[in-house]
Amino acid sequence: MITRQQVKDPKKRILMVCVQMFIERGFKTTTMMDIIHAADVSSGTFQNIFRTKDGVLYELVKFMFDNQFAMARTTVGSGENVNPVVVYAVETALQIAITELNENLREIYIEAYTQKEASEYIRQETAKELYQIFGSYQPELTARDFYDMEIGSASIMRGYMAHPCDEELTLEKKLRLFLTMSLRAYNVPKEETEQAIRFVEGLDIRTISEQVMQALFRALAMRFEFSLAGITLPAQK
Repeated sequence: MITRQQVKDPKKRILMVCVQMFIERGFKTTTMMDIIHAADVSSGTFQNIFRTKDGVLYELVKFMFDNQFAMARTTVGSGENVNPVVVYAVETALQIAITELNENLREIYIEAYTQKEASEYIRQETAKELYQIFGSYQPELTARDFYDMEIGSASIMRGYMAHPCDEELTLEKKLRLFLTMSLRAYNVPKEETEQAIRFVEGLDIRTISEQVMQALFRALAMRFEFSLAGITLPAQK
């Protein structure tokens, strides 16, 4: 159990406990009472800070999605010649690949794309990126149009996250299908779409997704000034 002496800020204690429990136990099976006990806070303190378990998820989603595009750019490389379409392809491929690391991570991402406040945040922030990346391909569309399109794109993303890979639907096939559909919707030329997909296929996306997840953990620990040294990712079954 985390004590008040180890981490004085109750919000940080709650976040530290939740990250570990959500990853190791699962979001749905972690109860508010589990969190309150492990974080050594009262029920009133928890509710004043986050209201519900969904409030914790929203806080974590904001942090994770604010950092994912930056990590995708790091994967692609820097410089003026970096194609933003490729950055989009890598970022979305990483999200899907992360959900294949283990079922608890899958559950967290599915909840993020389902829970009202978290999913709205994702749509709003993603729509801004979409407008910057794909606005030139469809100059007649407004920023609001890209938000409306993201409603559909996010639903497709959630669908592929929720359906585990199997012998028929491999990760490679899943990524190709998603990217083909999404880039077609944003009017990216076929040749450029294929280049972006081939770039993703040339990556060791499974290893990179593990590295990105660990980097997110480290950034989260630094942002909220706590340690996640004991956290482990349960192996995929």
